[in-house]
Amino acid sequence: MKTAIQFGAGNIGRGFIGMLLAQAGYKVVFADVNPIVIDRLAQDKQYTVHIMDVEKKDYLITNVDGIMSTGQEIIDEIAKAEVVTTAVGLMILPRIAPAIAAGIRLRKESGSTEPLNIIACENAIRASSQLKNHVYGALTDEEKAYCDSYVGFPDCSVDRIVPPLHTEVPTDVVVENYYEWNVEKASFKGEIPQIPGMNLAEDLMAYIERKLFTLNTGHCITAYVGALKGKTTIKDAIEDPEIYELVHGAMEQSGAGLIKKHNFDAEAHAHYIDKIIGRFKNPYLQDEVVRVGREPLRKLSADDRLVKPMMTALGYGLPVDKLITGIGAALHFDNPQDEQSVELQKMVAELGAVEAFKKISGVEDETILAQVAKAYDAVTA
Repeated sequence: MKTAIQFGAGNIGRGFIGMLLAQAGYKVVFADVNPIVIDRLAQDKQYTVHIMDVEKKDYLITNVDGIMSTGQEIIDEIAKAEVVTTAVGLMILPRIAPAIAAGIRLRKESGSTEPLNIIACENAIRASSQLKNHVYGALTDEEKAYCDSYVGFPDCSVDRIVPPLHTEVPTDVVVENYYEWNVEKASFKGEIPQIPGMNLAEDLMAYIERKLFTLNTGHCITAYVGALKGKTTIKDAIEDPEIYELVHGAMEQSGAGLIKKHNFDAEAHAHYIDKIIGRFKNPYLQDEVVRVGREPLRKLSADDRLVKPMMTALGYGLPVDKLITGIGAALHFDNPQDEQSVELQKMVAELGAVEAFKKISGVEDETILAQVAKAYDAVTA
């Protein structure tokens, strides 16, 4: 039987990628550092995905296993796998790279010429390419040459809202019905795995930026403005008329840049925006603004969901005032439980909001910085 390794047995790992792999006929081995989840997966060999939407469905996911992501066992599993996927967060990729490199090394030593495709399913641009760089950093030149021949690192974009809701069984997970998994077709090695639900993309960057500039942009602005207005969930926030108007307008501004850059159909993209906002309103997903807003330093960086759509739209001479309002709200995000939020507020206190933003984002344009300063003050006025 085909084997797939899923690094990260969290909600996305179990409720999205692992689910699709299992439904495609793979034995899915989850690798994580959480012994509670791993031990339960290893014991039960199954879990349930609860679709909470207008139509509710339950899917029993079977033929799974769980192992710790450290030690020899994961290396041995990688040595015989056909597919490796991740859902661990961008910052964790360097930590799992040595185990992946060791598994590749073992494949080479055994004389295997079977292809291995490694797909980092992270909320980031070209995460698989970033993981590849970390893995290659742990390989010799000879092992890199082997990797070039037999190991693919297809980049992808992923989209499914999986809030951290409590379930009676710790391995069960609640998800929305909607999902997208777009994977770069040209980067696979060998025969492309047949995984229903995985869309093979010719122009991946268009998919990546459509998701980043729409779902991610709208989601985080909803969270940051919602937090300022005392909202606890995304649903509560987006149902506030003022927040809705701002978020919808920001998504239209980011979308205008996308339409210019990727020649998207304007009417189709307007429908896509409406679909995304409809997902924010899902009454069955009590997604908290503190979760969606976490890691604001990453989200304010040059290539992420606030600054990149703003700079793209600016490049075409398009308005960006609502996106800048979202940035102003992000600079206020204050969650003592989130390390990046704590660091952000420390920077704002020491440098001021504009200098902090300049340092985080790399934006030097004085006109934009002046507008960010106004937005920072206005969102709390």
